[in-house]
Amino acid sequence: MMVKLVENLSSSQLLQASDAGVIRHLAQAITAGEHWYTALLEAMGWWGAADELHNGRVYRYIIAGEAFDWLLLAERLCQAVDGLLSSGRKNTLLFHGRPPLDLGLEQVKALIGDRKYNQYLNYFYGITVEKALVMAVQQEVQKERQLWRDGREHDTENEAYRRIYGANKAVLLKRFRREKGYPQSRSISLSGLKEFTYWLFKYRLVQCDKARVASDTRKALAYLKRLWVGRGFFGVLATDELLTERR
Repeated sequence: MMVKLVENLSSSQLLQASDAGVIRHLAQAITAGEHWYTALLEAMGWWGAADELHNGRVYRYIIAGEAFDWLLLAERLCQAVDGLLSSGRKNTLLFHGRPPLDLGLEQVKALIGDRKYNQYLNYFYGITVEKALVMAVQQEVQKERQLWRDGREHDTENEAYRRIYGANKAVLLKRFRREKGYPQSRSISLSGLKEFTYWLFKYRLVQCDKARVASDTRKALAYLKRLWVGRGFFGVLATDELLTERR
């Protein structure tokens, strides 16, 4: 599947000249004394390529043309100015999703711009929250089975998928690939998995009534809130304001 993605990249989707300028500006801003994180967010707002092939790797920053994968672009930009950054704070951001500054959503929106901000919200609700919903329901299944004292092996992940989407993961993945025209491969790339999760989000919006969608979203946000309190991070672009925001 990864080979297919590489082959489908046109020359216009490779690193654009304007994005090379974004990298130069980012380096200049950090050298001039601007905090590297705010300079990084500004660079994200100016970045134009939705995806690129760089050093033999495909970077897909905009999932399904709608959802902005900010941590992936952060990784790409940090690599480009690596010598100017503290490895500790950079790694905390890239590996744990913990920003070095406590910025509110309005501050982030001003730095990355309206379009990227809205695309980020699509990623947050469509991928971050959607994954959290599966994990939250999977946790419910595990607790139920502990209560039943059922010692048999169970596939809690597929049970979670059935409860949320009405079918197991394999069936849903086949539907996703058929709809997108992708080959029915036995493996899936990381970017493909993110796109599948975003597809599940949109699938759920169509299949479920509004009350069920709202209830499931609250459940997922509560699960993320517990992670936030317990671990202090999970890849949210700004503060935990998002965990109580309603779209």
